[in-house]
Amino acid sequence: MDQELPKPEAGERVTSREQDAVRLLLLIDGACEPVSDADRADPGLEAAVGVVRTQVRLQKLDFWLRNPDYLADELLTKYEASGEARLLALAGQILDSEEPEVRSYPMLRHHFGAYEPLDDALAVLRSAGLVARRRRGTVNRVRQHDYFLLTPGRTVAREMIRQAPAFQYYVDRVGLVLDLADGRGGSQLKKQQYLQREYAEAARGDHIGSVSARARARLERLRSQTTSGDTETGNRG
Repeated sequence: MDQELPKPEAGERVTSREQDAVRLLLLIDGACEPVSDADRADPGLEAAVGVVRTQVRLQKLDFWLRNPDYLADELLTKYEASGEARLLALAGQILDSEEPEVRSYPMLRHHFGAYEPLDDALAVLRSAGLVARRRRGTVNRVRQHDYFLLTPGRTVAREMIRQAPAFQYYVDRVGLVLDLADGRGGSQLKKQQYLQREYAEAARGDHIGSVSARARARLERLRSQTTSGDTETGNRG
């Protein structure tokens, strides 16, 4: 049995159950894959329009959504590998703003990396008939949890964005998160996130620390290299 989760420290940013429910609904809506005929044959899933398979994948996607500094740093890593200028610009949009400070909601470090209890927020979505959860495995051992978006859930997600355009922020960020995930499963994403020192070295039960200062310094270094490269190219021309 896991030890009791620590209470937030003074000044630590936390989310409400309702905030988590909205964020998770938009994440599941954006990240879900098509359901199979076998899925729809399950009673209660006739209205399923998509599924996010495994709690690990949902948690790892949510980590990048909740931590813009880590998201931006991963964009820089992908930029270094690809040279795609768009990625540098996207990371700059995040790190040049206050987004890492005002939009960051740290997650706990547990056995398998970043983790936050989702039951309360998912209960809101499930009780409203927006999302359904299915446990896969045996009575004695649950192998995985799958999260199904139901037709009313998709309708509510789209209506929320229409009525409150501020929620478009999450839609846009989910798009970046999925671009980074590149179709990888939860275990692969966990390995990627463990490459961050602050993530890997956080003590179990502690909140994972920010990388915003390091990411901003990295951004400026990469910008300088890009500027220097452009100048050298211009001189040769």
